[in-house]
Amino acid sequence: MKKDIHIPTVTGVEIAVVLDKNETDNSDEWGVYIINRKEVALEMVVIVSQGFSETKKTSLFRRKIDALPANSFSKFEIMQPELFALDNRFQVTFFENNQLHDKTYIFQAETIQKGFLKDIDILGKKGISIK
Repeated sequence: MKKDIHIPTVTGVEIAVVLDKNETDNSDEWGVYIINRKEVALEMVVIVSQGFSETKKTSLFRRKIDALPANSFSKFEIMQPELFALDNRFQVTFFENNQLHDKTYIFQAETIQKGFLKDIDILGKKGISIK
């Protein structure tokens, strides 16, 4: 039975942690975005995130996005800098053309830093992304 289940490889979907400006008080804040670089929309996107290490674990954070259009993005979380000392996992599940897709993205501890920022063209901002 297991051999009959086909789980497609996810391509064209990224998670990015981006240094944003908070419009309210003009301070820096770290936003987490999902980027859909595909030519088709993603439906029923569910993102489960958690920070963890050998000795610590944060609460699970769940977010649902009904539809993420082709070649678009959505900000779904603000990340506190204290979490950068932990590994941060984002499990993304979605439907594409009525087929279920699933991928886990992990930002390893201490990899989210201003010195590692690169241009993310679709956002027009600097950040760190995992494909």
